[in-house]
Amino acid sequence: MDTALLILNAGSSSLKFAVYQADAAGDLQAGYRGVIEEIGRNGRFQVFHASDAGGLIDQAVTAVNHEQALQRLLDWMETRHPGLAFRAAGHRVVHGGAEYIHPVRVDEDVLAKLKGLIPLSPLHQPHNLAGIRALARLRPRLPQIACFDTAFHHTLPPLARRFALPREFGARGIRRYGFHGLSYEYIASVLPDYLGAAAEGRVVVAHLGNGASLCAMRQRRSVETSMSFTPLDGIPMGSRCGALDPGVLLYLLREEGMSLGQLDELLHHRSGLLGVSGLSGDVRALLESDHPHAAEALDLFAYRTSQAIASHAVALEGIDALVFTAGIGEHAAPVRAAICCRLAWLGLTLDEEANRRHGPCISHTDSRISAWVISTNEEMAIARHAWALTESANL
Repeated sequence: MDTALLILNAGSSSLKFAVYQADAAGDLQAGYRGVIEEIGRNGRFQVFHASDAGGLIDQAVTAVNHEQALQRLLDWMETRHPGLAFRAAGHRVVHGGAEYIHPVRVDEDVLAKLKGLIPLSPLHQPHNLAGIRALARLRPRLPQIACFDTAFHHTLPPLARRFALPREFGARGIRRYGFHGLSYEYIASVLPDYLGAAAEGRVVVAHLGNGASLCAMRQRRSVETSMSFTPLDGIPMGSRCGALDPGVLLYLLREEGMSLGQLDELLHHRSGLLGVSGLSGDVRALLESDHPHAAEALDLFAYRTSQAIASHAVALEGIDALVFTAGIGEHAAPVRAAICCRLAWLGLTLDEEANRRHGPCISHTDSRISAWVISTNEEMAIARHAWALTESANL
């Protein structure tokens, strides 16, 4: 592993990572993946071989901040691979705003501009930037590449980007951006392997995880998406509300006397599947529960998701294929079935046995719309960008 890339996704109290190796031809292979969780508390350091589920490391770790967590990871890598020199580090950064529609090498000017986007993504952007700053202190000469979840959606048509607000608000950056772009970018890159020539047609991709969104693609480019100004919009999620009448917010502020902090907590952490069920935001727990509120939460999720898929078909003027990806999309067969059954009127006929096997194709051969399960790989999307940028700069 003489030429390697370090891929990082820094959260509020976690650091997800992957290590990729490139051969002489620039072909990338995943080596390791893992996470350091509960940073600032009694954390855990877990490392896996990327090719299987076999664990290499699962141990307690004390890291009071992202810098200490990164140091622990770098120490482990250097012990396991003496002399290893990383070519670059690639970071997932949630928001690139209107300016950053392509990955970029990070410098102080870029960091300052990304800091200015924190109000657009206050729950994610500060932690993404904390990971970049921490690595800069530990490895100041290591090139760092920022890859943006918003970038894939820069192809949205002007109408799809606009809110029905006075135009001056749009000029201030209040517009629809879209998220989960690195996941959608990866899916778009592998669609021809599954769909052949149909990959260039009208495809809706459902990234269904704890955070969930949809993307309508034509010629593998984003033309519509369910998340908008923030990752709160769209379909219900694990603990996020999804689309909500703005009047509800005004009511809660005016009549219930909620503070902005309480409202933020409600919308991000107490709503979605967790709020409706009162039990859990984890689909696995809800599927195992016999409580009627668990069933209602799952029904609502399927209902809202199928509604949103149909609206994305409007943006595409039809739909040729539906792709499920991410944790729920890849593993929760009952959820996929509930969504597909609500779309039968569009001509989607589910193959129940194929769905139980998790595909990849889960529609009948006579279905007018094909349906698929395709695993996403955001780390690979980031690694490709980090390699390409450093290769072009001869770094």
